[in-house]
Amino acid sequence: MPELNRSHLRILPLSEREHKMSVKDIYSLDTPIPKYKNEKLQIIAERIIQTRQNSNQVIWMMGAHVMRRGNSRYIIDLMERGIITHIATNGACAIHDFEMAYIGETLEDVEIYIKDGKFGNWEETGRYINQAINRGYQEQIGFGESIGKLIENEEENLTFTYRDISIFAAAYRLDIPITVHKGIGFDITDQHPSADYAAIGWTSGKDFLKFAESVSKLEDGVFLNLGSAVMGPEVYLKSLSMARNIATQRGEEIRHFTTANFDLIDFTDFQEEGKPTDAHYYHRPKKTILIRTVKDGGESYHISGDFSVTVPNLYSMITT
Repeated sequence: MPELNRSHLRILPLSEREHKMSVKDIYSLDTPIPKYKNEKLQIIAERIIQTRQNSNQVIWMMGAHVMRRGNSRYIIDLMERGIITHIATNGACAIHDFEMAYIGETLEDVEIYIKDGKFGNWEETGRYINQAINRGYQEQIGFGESIGKLIENEEENLTFTYRDISIFAAAYRLDIPITVHKGIGFDITDQHPSADYAAIGWTSGKDFLKFAESVSKLEDGVFLNLGSAVMGPEVYLKSLSMARNIATQRGEEIRHFTTANFDLIDFTDFQEEGKPTDAHYYHRPKKTILIRTVKDGGESYHISGDFSVTVPNLYSMITT
C-alpha cells in the first residue's frame, strides 16, 4: 500500500513561526493568586499535604493546556518541595516545554498555518525531540526522561536559555518520574522526517510501565487528573487494573485513595454515572476517575474552572 513520503515535506525553522505564548505568560511564584473559592479544593490540598507527610504517592497527570495556562513554575516548585511524586502527561506538553525552554516561546496558530500545510512542520522542535527519543531508545530509558535529559544536560550542543521553567528538566534533575503517554500521529513531532515510530512506541511503552509502577503504590495516596479527557483516564484505568491484579495475588489492596479531576466542564452530580442517553455518561474522567475506580473505598472530587485560576489556588493552599 502507498505511504506518504515525509522527505517531500518542506520543514521550516522556528524563527519563521509566530507564537501565541511566551515566558511572560508564565506565573512567577510571587504573582498574586486569582480569587477562587471552592471548599472541595481545600479538601484536596489538605489530603495532598497529609499524603506526603505519610510518604505516599501524589500523582499529577495533565494535558498540555495546564502548562499553557502559565503554571510551570508552580508545578516545578511542588516537585522541589517533594509534594509531587510522579508527573504524567502527553506529547504536546513535551513539545511546549521544549520550545519554551529553548526559545522562550511556543504555541503556533493552527488556523493560520494549516491553510498551506506549514502547521507542525518546524525543524528544531521535530529534529531535537526526535533525536532525544531515538537516543533514549538506544539507552533504554523512557520518553519523558529522554526529553528531561536533553534539556537539563543541554545535549546536542543546544543552549536552553529558559531551562529554569522546564518541567521536564526539573523532573530529570530531581529524579522524579515524568512519563509521556503517546499516540502516533497525535503530535507535530511525528510529522518530522526524523521521527522513528519504533523508538517513540518503545519509549512511551516504557513510560506506561513506569506509570503503572507508581499507581501500584497509590494506596492512601492522591491521583490528580488535570485537563485530560481521554489519555489521562484511559492510561490510569489500565495501570490500576494491572496494579490491582498483582496486589490481589499478594493479598493486598489498592482501594483507599483520593482522586480529583480538574476541568472546565462542570457536572450536576459528578458521582452519579447516569444513563447511556446522557452526554456525560461517556465522559471518561467522570466515569473512570470520579466513579468506577473509587467505589470500593476511595473518595473523589471534581474541580471546575480555568487552570490559570484553579492550579494557582491549589498551589497556594498546599504551600501556605
